[in-house]
Amino acid sequence: MITHLQYGKDGLQIELPSNNVTVLAPRFIPGLPDEAEAFRSAVREPIDSRPLRELIGANDRVAVVIPDITRPMPSDRLLPWLFAELSHVPSENFVIINGTGSHRINAPDELAAMVGEEIFSRYKVVNHNSHDRATLKYAGKTRDGRDVFMNKEYVEAGKRIVLGFIEPHFMAGFSGGYKGIFPAVADIDAIMHYHRAEVIGHPRSTWGVIEGNPTQEQIRANGSLLPLDFCINVTLNRQRQITSIFCGDVMAAHTRGCEYSKSTVMIPCPEAFPIVVTTNSGYPLDQNLYQAVKGMSAAAQIVQEGGLIAAASKCNDGFPSHGNFKKLLFDHDSPQAILDTILAPGFSMYDQWEAQLLAMIRLRARVGLYSDIPHPEVHRAHLEPVGDISSFVSDELKRIGKDSPIAVLPEGPMTIPYLTQSATA
Repeated sequence: MITHLQYGKDGLQIELPSNNVTVLAPRFIPGLPDEAEAFRSAVREPIDSRPLRELIGANDRVAVVIPDITRPMPSDRLLPWLFAELSHVPSENFVIINGTGSHRINAPDELAAMVGEEIFSRYKVVNHNSHDRATLKYAGKTRDGRDVFMNKEYVEAGKRIVLGFIEPHFMAGFSGGYKGIFPAVADIDAIMHYHRAEVIGHPRSTWGVIEGNPTQEQIRANGSLLPLDFCINVTLNRQRQITSIFCGDVMAAHTRGCEYSKSTVMIPCPEAFPIVVTTNSGYPLDQNLYQAVKGMSAAAQIVQEGGLIAAASKCNDGFPSHGNFKKLLFDHDSPQAILDTILAPGFSMYDQWEAQLLAMIRLRARVGLYSDIPHPEVHRAHLEPVGDISSFVSDELKRIGKDSPIAVLPEGPMTIPYLTQSATA
């Protein structure tokens, strides 16, 4: 069977040596026929909120937070529509904050591509840097009494707007909503506490779960420490077209957007699969191994215990330049050893959460990786390097039986497969 995987910017076509293949992908929703008009309608008739134009005065200092380069957010389309709607506010009153969270800051050429050359030349655009205390300011306390600092431009703004993309998320249930604020513009200490081991390992910190999800609960509590005046969230299809827009009160808009997204991406599976082929949804999400854990996690939801995950993620940036993700993987001789370190009382290390999740996946299944990462480094990351996905799967079928079922997630973490109650594995 020939199938197309989202991989890098160009995709990857593979031929699987089997006819017993189930392709699991989100229900395709066509893009809106007129995105700009849909945006205008959404901000003028928002969910549980006054129209955007009425909320922002001509003299207000406005912070607009956008997702960083690892997200396929069409900020270059949305921002011109936003500023046209707020044309009564001078351009110098705005600051666009690139919500990097704990990720690396983005270079000027990357920022220009993200927001569009015209917007970049006319408006102030800044990177959030969670490590630079000089650029942060006190925002409030967590429910357990810890100080939270946020980007100074965000804290000092008179009005605040967040742009976000609602997609399945392997810890928070769904992205979007307050996640565009926390951890996006928070300090590294608050981000570390948010990602602590007991929360990451909680069974409800997972795909598609909002209520009772301790990760999402922290996002909402910490993200609301300062007033957020307006939320603009979108959903996209595989062609990066906007399929719906949810604007207004952040909680109400996000809740409605998650319900919509869930209706298109949740796919029930009656039985687990011995082999699951997955991706990390192509560019921009598959640029490094840190992000690629998301596609592996989606596959892990439906792989048999001891089964095989074959992940195609370009990882052209290799391991991320931020944090200790690579160090945690390379410094341990097994996934269990990684978990033993992370779960030890008092242990805390930047980026431990992604290493923890990768180790948990590896304890459930073998994982092969087709990528740009040199094979010796893939081995050191406790993964099996893959030179050809078709051959890799063929070798596994020879071992377990040529008619064994295979699942394919061509869009990786854009899909949430789950096992129904009848599943036994």
